[in-house]
Amino acid sequence: MKARAFSYFRASTVEEALDAHAQGGDDARYIAGGQSLVPALALRLQAPRRLVDINHIDELRGVRREGEWLRIGALTRHCEMLTEPLIAEFAPLLRAAAPFGAHPAIRNRGTLGGSVALADPASEFPAVVLALEAEIEVAGSAGRRRVRAEDFFVDLFETALAPGELLVAVHVPLFKPGQRIAFDELARRRGDYALVGCGVSATCADDLITDIRIGFFSVGNVPTRARRAESEIAGSRLSPDVIAAAQAALGEDLAPDDGDDVPAAMRLHLARVLLGRLLGQIGGAT
Repeated sequence: MKARAFSYFRASTVEEALDAHAQGGDDARYIAGGQSLVPALALRLQAPRRLVDINHIDELRGVRREGEWLRIGALTRHCEMLTEPLIAEFAPLLRAAAPFGAHPAIRNRGTLGGSVALADPASEFPAVVLALEAEIEVAGSAGRRRVRAEDFFVDLFETALAPGELLVAVHVPLFKPGQRIAFDELARRRGDYALVGCGVSATCADDLITDIRIGFFSVGNVPTRARRAESEIAGSRLSPDVIAAAQAALGEDLAPDDGDDVPAAMRLHLARVLLGRLLGQIGGAT
């Protein structure tokens, strides 16, 4: 099958992209890496009449420090997460998640902005930006705004982006001394969609966990903060009893669906196993 015929516009500024999308209305789509959109076009799961190419917008590129935030442009490729020094220094949880995203050919083209905007509940980066308490910068006809990650992911493949809005950058609070991170996922094969995955960011004073944020993916319609589990940990030391309590609390945090191949009970069990591993890493990173 082939994509339906469409018009193509290559934007060089955010304003040009917004105008071109507005002209296409509901039948327009932005394209950057295209690692999800192009297959959907080929299968006619999506059939827009206009594609707005944002790959040549310089404003969407680059990583820089802005005060207490790290601004990561929407066009930052997945592979750049592995090589950008500022990400390694100030957003190491993104660096830790990057090798798990599909395969090198996809990481070379896929973008952070595209992954976050698509909001695939089985994708690594949406859950990580949630665990980092990032803010999403978007541009639209009404101007610019920043949306907290916890407010950005609404439902299955649904976000707080209004029609025509463009994701411009992801702003991440700077990683500081005393913080620890851990990331892992369980999949049948490396590069496959995860059965369950998790990113953890914790602030520690000696061996006391003063604050912790846990983001899961592949356990529901949206990336999910494990807030009940977090409450079992914050203010405590990671003893076996505390870890066990946090694992048990996932029954209140997560509501995976029964899949054709993985029952919900098994996915929840895997989430508990994975959380135990990651908390062990956090507790051992002294």
